[in-house]
Amino acid sequence: MLSHNIKERRRILGITQEKLAERVETSTHYIGQIELGNKFPSPEMLERIAGALGIDSPQLFSMNSFPAEALKLFQEGLLADLETAVLGAIGSRIADFQRTYKGAEQDYPKNGHV
Repeated sequence: MLSHNIKERRRILGITQEKLAERVETSTHYIGQIELGNKFPSPEMLERIAGALGIDSPQLFSMNSFPAEALKLFQEGLLADLETAVLGAIGSRIADFQRTYKGAEQDYPKNGHV
């Protein structure tokens, strides 16, 4: 849970492993190892990581460690990305259809009857 919370909190805040490592004065490799669950930080390092992520260290162990505001921003970002992807896919499909059937419209009656 700790490794997941650190990684997700960092990602929600848009902080790279490198930037987090700089803020807590450690290596990017060490932050990566913590996020993978291969290393467990000392209490002092936990305090520094929590501070760099804008939370108290006990929140790193909580299932609800993210502020509602951050989750809302994350959700809004996902929805915007989804909308962009869907609109892009629709536009692409329309363009493909138009290229495929360009000039074929004269073969079909306008009223839909054959």
